[in-house]
Parts: sequence; structure tokens; C-alpha cells
Amino acid sequence: MFDAPYSLHVAEPPSPPARNLPDGRLAARVAAGAGADRDAEREICRRFAPRIRLYGLRHLREESAAADLVQDVLLTVLERLRADALREPDRLASFVLGACRLTASQRRRGTARREALFARFGPDLVAGEPERPRLDVERLDRCLDGLPPRERAVLQLTFYADRLGAEIAAELELTPGNVRVVRHRALAHLRACMGAEEVTP
Repeated sequence: MFDAPYSLHVAEPPSPPARNLPDGRLAARVAAGAGADRDAEREICRRFAPRIRLYGLRHLREESAAADLVQDVLLTVLERLRADALREPDRLASFVLGACRLTASQRRRGTARREALFARFGPDLVAGEPERPRLDVERLDRCLDGLPPRERAVLQLTFYADRLGAEIAAELELTPGNVRVVRHRALAHLRACMGAEEVTP
């Protein structure tokens, strides 16, 4: 006799590899796992990504658009499966195709809207961009050469050597207040020389 009851534990058979499952069983595993069955989800991506990409290339005619379509459609499919919202799991391939059609159509409509807006407003926007003034380098050199030596030195140390006011004052034996006054006067002379203050009738 046995001192304790003897019971037999029958091990459950291991689940078949996701790669070997038909579409319906694969969809059911994702729905049952609610996102926990990563093997089944990876198999869905492996199985359908090439088909979605080909659909994108055929209808969107751009590699980048086809790659975006793969991502968008697979996300839609997995979200629906995790929510157990697919009525006919055995028709998974048909659902993927329908998602391709809908997503590609939405992308084409968005592109068409952007192109229509640009065709309507784009020329005005481009024409309305302010023209950037061109710097007359030769004239600037002549104007700098025409400044008094102290004014020219302050501007060069400020804008070319990137010195602080206190450093300029120490180098030129001025006070920081004098440096500010000289810089202000030098910039006024430079603007006048460059024609910035000229008034056209």
C-alpha cells in the first residue's frame, strides 16, 4: 500500500511552432494572449510584411511610402487581434488586404490635399519671402579702413576677436564705459558709410 495517494500528472502537449500554424490559429493565439504571445505576433509580421510592402510599391510607388504602409498596417492588425476584434480569424489575409487598401487610400488623399494646398498657396508663399540683403564685402573693407584707428580696433576686437568689453578696455587702456561709447560711435560711422542710413527720395 502507498502511504499517500498516487496521482498521475499528464503533461500538456507543447504548442506547435507559430510558423507552422494556419492564419486562423495564429490570429486566435494572438487574441488569446492579448499581446503576450510574441511568437505568434512575430510570425504574423514575418508572414504579411512582404505582401504589404509589395502592395505599397504597386499603389504608392515609393519605397519609403511602402515601408510606412507596412508599419501602419501591421500595427492596425495586431491591435485588432489583441482586442479580439477580428470577427473571422480564418480570413486574416483578407483583413490585412483591406487594411492595406484603407491605409493606402488615406495616404493618397493626404498627399493629394497637401499638393492641392501647395498649388493654391505655394506660389504666393514663395513670392512673399523677403529677399536677403547681400553684403558688399569690398565696401565694408573700405569703410573699416576709413574709421579712426581706435574705433576700428574696438570693432575688430569685438566682432572678429570676440573679446569682452573689459578685455578690450584693458588692451586699449580705456575704461569699459569708453569702450561702449567708442563702439557705438564706430557702428554709427560704419552704417553711414555702408549706406544704411541713406534715404532715397
